Amino acid sequence: MKAYINNKEYNVTEKGTEPLTFEVNGKTIVIDAYTPKKGYLHILYDSHSYNAELVNYSEEDKTITIKVNNSKYEIKLKNETDDLLEKLGIGKVTQKVQQIKAPMPGKVLDIKVKPGDIVNKGDGLLVLEAMKMENIIKATGPATVKKVHAIKGNAVEKNQVLIEME
Repeated sequence: MKAYINNKEYNVTEKGTEPLTFEVNGKTIVIDAYTPKKGYLHILYDSHSYNAELVNYSEEDKTITIKVNNSKYEIKLKNETDDLLEKLGIGKVTQKVQQIKAPMPGKVLDIKVKPGDIVNKGDGLLVLEAMKMENIIKATGPATVKKVHAIKGNAVEKNQVLIEME
């Protein structure tokens, strides 16, 4: 696997877990580490002590931001498949959702967006009541609201188009 730390490339191979052993650019590195609490790691390496804190992690982008002894590091991970896709010019494949459909029959209680609104993954679009429960229908990725078909107070059927995105 390749790790890009602050845009500098490293070839990394995990060699063992007891003790933690890695090969980094051909050099064997053995570290002693423990986790005092979630998101933190205390590392002993080459007679030096390091405190690491996880600042941000994105599984989708394979990126990690950590702080080691108060210095911030941006890490991007790439495996052989990522390299192959990049060489083929495919890169990251994204599928944009064009329509938000009702996941079940219900009643539209609230509409939180209007045409032209820009939404991000996880943003609430509307509230649908089904089986006496309120369900917030959320955006699955970044998009712009093209048209809102749902009407507050109206009943909707399963798979009925509620919102069009672009």
